[in-house]
Amino acid sequence: MNSAPYRSGVVAIVGPPNAGKSTLLNQLLRQKIAIVTPRPQTTRNRIMGIVTGAGYQMILLDTPGLHAAREAMNRQMVRVALESLAEADAVLFLADSADGAGAKREQRASEFRGYLERATCPVVLALNKIDLLPPERLLPVIDWHRGLHAFAAIVPISALDGTQVDTLLAELVRLLPEGPQYYPDDIPTDASERFIAGEIVREKIFLHTRDEIPYSTAVVIDAFEEGDPVVIRATILVERDAQKGILVGRKGTMLAAIRTSAAADIARLLDCRVRLHLFVKVSKNWTGNPAMLRELGLA
Repeated sequence: MNSAPYRSGVVAIVGPPNAGKSTLLNQLLRQKIAIVTPRPQTTRNRIMGIVTGAGYQMILLDTPGLHAAREAMNRQMVRVALESLAEADAVLFLADSADGAGAKREQRASEFRGYLERATCPVVLALNKIDLLPPERLLPVIDWHRGLHAFAAIVPISALDGTQVDTLLAELVRLLPEGPQYYPDDIPTDASERFIAGEIVREKIFLHTRDEIPYSTAVVIDAFEEGDPVVIRATILVERDAQKGILVGRKGTMLAAIRTSAAADIARLLDCRVRLHLFVKVSKNWTGNPAMLRELGLA
């Protein structure tokens, strides 16, 4: 009796900001490699996760949220997400099932169709956050989304608690082409520890500061010295002197809180002690500087 063929391929996770793409990636990998905050547009770079199971290997691309971008950095983020559609064997379009109704949802219909028509491969729709939606509202939400595209499957899920994530995974595996295993079983991402450490620092900035501060910052890892402890030196870029003052805080309290929180997460990631040094530098209008965006992998 012939065994089933091995399947492997690329799945691009796309969708609007704050739909839960990074939370879903972490849930599928059973570990945290993508940062997660309650704020929209947290993800800037494309992050690759690798899910390996019995008879398949799925390469997941977590992308920045699709939105109407005005600033240079945001336009680059949307470009990264849309380019992922061309590389994928299947697309996972993630939408927030509890995200408004009526006029708000109708305004998004043409926006969503515009993104979906760019896909040249099968698209699976995952309706996330069903844990926040009254059960009687789920069917109308499914029906509305069904009219946007000829989806290969529609799966309501909760990326936060894992509800129906296994069902979603099975639907995606079904769409993968036959192919080889590209990565060893125990490799969950191609992202370097250096990159993930910088993302963790950025996550803590999102969680500890407000307003425009998180969106005006970038983290550059200046040194990553292996050992026990691992010694990391990082520079946090801001655009204005006032932002630097807020980020440092009175007598350095804000920066210290960010450092302590980030160091603890990085230590868990690396399973060793970590000594983290943070510095804040003003770089005027870095979010509109093409050279700086290229250096950060955003152009």
